[in-house]
Amino acid sequence: MQNVHVNLGARSYDILIDTNLIENSVQHIQDLLSRPKVAIVTDANVAELHLKPLQSALDAAGIAQSALVLPAGETTKSWAPFSQTVEWLLDQKIERKDIVIALGGGVIGDLVGFAAAVLRRGVRFVQMPTSLLAQVDSSVGGKTGINAPQGKNLIGAFHQPSRVLIDISALDTLTPRDFLAGYGEVVKYGLLGNAPFFDWLEINGPKLAQGDKVARAEAVRISCQMKADIVERDETEQGDRALLNLGHTFCHALEAATGYSDRLFHGEGVAIGCALAFETSARLGLCSQEDPSRVRAHLRDMGMKVDLKDISGDLPNADVLLDLMSQDKKVVDGTLNFIMAKGIGNAFVTSDVPRDIVHRVLSDALADCGSV
Repeated sequence: MQNVHVNLGARSYDILIDTNLIENSVQHIQDLLSRPKVAIVTDANVAELHLKPLQSALDAAGIAQSALVLPAGETTKSWAPFSQTVEWLLDQKIERKDIVIALGGGVIGDLVGFAAAVLRRGVRFVQMPTSLLAQVDSSVGGKTGINAPQGKNLIGAFHQPSRVLIDISALDTLTPRDFLAGYGEVVKYGLLGNAPFFDWLEINGPKLAQGDKVARAEAVRISCQMKADIVERDETEQGDRALLNLGHTFCHALEAATGYSDRLFHGEGVAIGCALAFETSARLGLCSQEDPSRVRAHLRDMGMKVDLKDISGDLPNADVLLDLMSQDKKVVDGTLNFIMAKGIGNAFVTSDVPRDIVHRVLSDALADCGSV
């Protein structure tokens, strides 16, 4: 087992990384329980695969449990399922010192974390992420929330988990597309601040895709450690933490343009967004043209979505995409901050990105896929 500690004073917690952690979860959460009772929130897809092993472990330890199973998909990260979750937790008489378990991917983790943040003005929760994307990104750092019609993650709160249990074995149940979508977030860490990690991924990425558990655990550990280091410096995203949004400004606009549907998974949007961010950086003269080419080459070698033409169906024009980008959380005083790069492993936050350059990057990408 590997342990990444997130040092946030009274809100500190451990990220435990190992195989078979779901079925062996009791020994890693028992010390958190004020009484032998937990509430589990998951989705239909995850419940079919992982809920019974978790419930059996809790039952065997004499820990009472109840479970809410929500529909799978990004649309669950919205007001109605959120209200349903909060009211269900109240019906279960969950108290401040109790534990709510978020069993699932990023949608469940974000929604449950937000529900825990507002329930009784804050109850504790444990993240049990089952997707690669959630394991390396959304389960760590305390960002919780839901989507609004105006944009993604615009409603939420910072609420740190009490513990994160990352079961590498759960990745075996992912479809290739789901795994590669999560890999988009893994690559992001190398691109934003760890060039040697990107070098390592260029060599070991195929091993991850093929199911090598040692390689998977190492990629998850490095990703979590990088995120923990950044969160410790900037818990509420006043500075450095914005670096974690590399590729996300483009990604969120594309997700909104595709209706938060399975046309584009979040991690796929991140991968395309990273490629667009590096292309924009190159056109601004911040990095060499070889850098975006190298980013695209690795993503393409992994069989991932890389360009706008890889998204099925029509996309709106560059003006509409730019308007969608203006709804991003990183807008400050009406100015959109971008994460640009001076090279692989050297990202930075800036508002000095001319709109016409971004428009041209998007227009060229749309022209390449036959859109205008």
